Amino acid sequence: MGSVKDYFSSLGSGIASLIKGMQVTGKEFVTPKITEKYPENRETVHVPDRFRAILTLKYDQEGRHKCIACGMCERSCPNGTIKIVSKMVDTPDGKKKKKLDNYRYDLGSCTFCQLCVTNCPTSAIEFSNDFEQAVFTRDKLVKKLNYLPEKEEPAPSPEELARIQAEREAKIAAAKAAAAAKKAAAAEAKAVDAAEEGKNPKSETPQG
Repeated sequence: MGSVKDYFSSLGSGIASLIKGMQVTGKEFVTPKITEKYPENRETVHVPDRFRAILTLKYDQEGRHKCIACGMCERSCPNGTIKIVSKMVDTPDGKKKKKLDNYRYDLGSCTFCQLCVTNCPTSAIEFSNDFEQAVFTRDKLVKKLNYLPEKEEPAPSPEELARIQAEREAKIAAAKAAAAAKKAAAAEAKAVDAAEEGKNPKSETPQG
C-alpha cells in the first residue's frame, strides 16, 4: 500500500514541476522580442563598462603612460599572456633608469582574469570594453600595447642640476670623511697596541 502512495506522490510532484516549467516557457511566448541590429547600431549599442574585452595601456593627454616595467603583470599572468621587455636609459641628471621597451599582449590566450590589472603597482593598465577584436589570423591577436612613441624625460632646471650636483658632492665628501675617520681609528688602535706592548714586553726564557 505504501508503494502505491509513494508512486502517486512522486507522480504528483512531477506533474507540478512540469506545470511550473511550462509556465516559465509560456511567458517567453508573450514576451516582446528584442533584436540587436548589429553592426548597423554599432554607434548606439550599449556595452557594460565592466565588460573585459582587451587589455590596454593607459595613456594621459600628453601621450605618457605609468608603466615602470616592473614585470608584476607578467609574473601574475597564469598562462604567459604578457611579455615585458625593458631597457636601461640615462636620465638628464646622470642616473640610470629602467624603462619600458616592448609590452606584448596575446589576446588569444588571455583568460580575462584581471590579475595583471589588480597587481599593477602604478595602475598603468586596464581592460577596455571594446569587444570588436575579431581577426582572420592568430598572429594579429598579439598586440604591442605601448604603440605611442616614448616621450623624452624633461630636462632638469638649473636649480635642480645645482641641487643634484650639491648632493653628489656632499655624498663624496661624506664618504671621504668616513674613510679618513676609519683610517684614523685604525691608526689610533695600532698605536694603542704598540704602547701596550711597550709597557708589557715579552719575557724571554734564558737559554740553559
